[in-house]
Parts: sequence; structure tokens; C-alpha cells
Amino acid sequence: MMDLNDLYREVIVDHNRNPRNFREMADATCTVAGHNPLCGDQLTLYLKLRDGVIDDVSFQGSGCAISVASASLMTEILKGKSQAEAGRLFDKFHALVTDAGDEADPELGKLAVLAGVRQYPSRIKCAVLSWHAMNAALHGDTMASTE
Repeated sequence: MMDLNDLYREVIVDHNRNPRNFREMADATCTVAGHNPLCGDQLTLYLKLRDGVIDDVSFQGSGCAISVASASLMTEILKGKSQAEAGRLFDKFHALVTDAGDEADPELGKLAVLAGVRQYPSRIKCAVLSWHAMNAALHGDTMASTE
């Protein structure tokens, strides 16, 4: 039986090698540049909002495996969510990777495997970069950083 650490590694590797929604979006309603100076991760997040709902989301950039995998997983879960739901997911995900969240929360789905980042405190900023970019986009900002 696969333990959680094996699953964590498998999901990170899969989403890093084959990131979902990795593309520019010409008709995005929000675009945010994100940077993690600690690791050198850089990304651009594209959101298309329609009537307060995330109709589409994508990203481009470069970064470590955790950063790319987290962005990929995030784009999968956000499609079809309202801005309020996305904000709630931001809070839950941030709590998850900083040791205060509930891995069994069904709303987090596959994101729960990123709880493994807790074991590597210096990598938390890698996991939350795309989430900070998404949160910035929802608040009308164009830049996000993990500083």
C-alpha cells in the first residue's frame, strides 16, 4: 500500500512533468505576475472571471517542482468556483501547508497531498506562490510575491 509520502512524491512529479492548464490566456480578465525570490520561481497567472465565477484559469512560468505542481493542482480545482469559494480555498490551502489545516477536508481534494510540504518549511513559499497570485488577482492586484 502506498503511503502518503509516496503519494505526495507521485503527484508532485506528475503535475511538474505534465502541468495542467499551462498556457497563456489571451482573453484573461485578470493577469498577475508572481515571484518567489527564495527559490527563483516565477509565474504569470491568468484568470477569466464571468459573473463572479472563475470560468478559466491558467499559468505560465518556471519554477521548482513544488511550485509548478501546486499551480497545476490549483488551476484544476478553481475552475467553476466563485470568487468567494476561491478565497475560502486560499485560506484552507494556506492553513494546510502551514500546519494548521485539515488534510481530510473534502473541499481540498487532491490538494491534500501538498500537506507534505510542511516537512520542508523552506518549500512552503514554493507551494503558495500561485495561490498568492490567485488571491492578488481576485483583489485587483497585478503582482504577487511570497516575501
